[in-house]
Parts: sequence; structure tokens; C-alpha cells
Amino acid sequence: MAHVILGLLLIAPQTFYDLIKGFEAGVALFYSASSGSIKRALDTLLARGFIEVASVEAGGRGRKVYRLTDAGRQEFRAWMTGDLAGPDPETAALSRLYFLGLLEPAERVPVLRRITARLEADLAALSALDRHLGTLDVAEEHRDLATHQRATLDYGIASHRFAIDWFRDHIDRHETPDPDVTVRRSQG
Repeated sequence: MAHVILGLLLIAPQTFYDLIKGFEAGVALFYSASSGSIKRALDTLLARGFIEVASVEAGGRGRKVYRLTDAGRQEFRAWMTGDLAGPDPETAALSRLYFLGLLEPAERVPVLRRITARLEADLAALSALDRHLGTLDVAEEHRDLATHQRATLDYGIASHRFAIDWFRDHIDRHETPDPDVTVRRSQG
């Protein structure tokens, strides 16, 4: 969550309330967070020097406006351009995709390739598990349960295949020059 908050603050300095609204308005599509978890993440980011209080709004509440520090910008960039870690590749991939426009154009395709590589590795592991399970005998009393457990695995495999195809297509769109830009350059 901390990196998502860094990305939101890279877009613009924001109050705690603004961050909650930012999660509700877009980030919630791939990452859910409570106001308490956002507050804890803000406190941690402050303690680590990745963000600072830019100002305190005038008025009765005196809301703090948070902004990134240089260390926060470096941490965000390192996270965006690094390998996907953790057990949930979908959230890790979509988090980076959501903020991909904050990176320089030349940095974007390598990020997409790292996402695809992680998904491919996870698909290989799921496929190996599928092959292994295919060699096992299931007791009669557990066949109904095993059928639905295998269906869950099938869903995971299909989901990974879809994601890999989608990210490959997205890479192709970013690697292919825009014909309109090419035409304008040749005419200019």
C-alpha cells in the first residue's frame, strides 16, 4: 500500500482525506484499503522520510497536506522498475500499470516485461501443479471436493493466460510507433 500512496502523492500533494478519496475513485479497482491502513502507511512513510508534511490547511481541522521527498520519489521509482514481489501478482501488476504513465516512456516497456515474466513464472508453477495433480488418485469420497478444487486451479491457469496475453498486447502497443506521430515527424 505504501507504494500506491507514493504514486498518488507523486501525482499531487494530498491530504489524508484526498488519499482516501483517491483510493475510492480509482485504486479500489485493484487494491482495497481502510482509512486506518492508509493512516498507518502514511505514518510509516513519514517515519522513513519518504513523505513530508508540505503544509497544514488553515481552518478548524488544520488538515495536513503530504508530499513526496526525493527519497520517496526514488523509492517509488525503484518499486515501479523492480521485480514483482509477494504472493499476489495481479495486485502487484495492476498497481504498476495504474502508475505506469508516471515513468519515462523508455522505462515503461521493461516494467511491462517484468510483469509478464512474473505471470509466466507463476503460470508455469500452476501448470506443473496441474500436471502433478493429474497423476494422483482421489478417493471416491473426495472426488466432488477435488473436482471443484481443480476448477479453482483451472481458473487460476486461465486467468494467468489471459493476463499474459493482455500484457503482451499492451507491450506491442507501446513498442509499435504511432503512425500519426511518424507521419507528422516526416512532414515537419
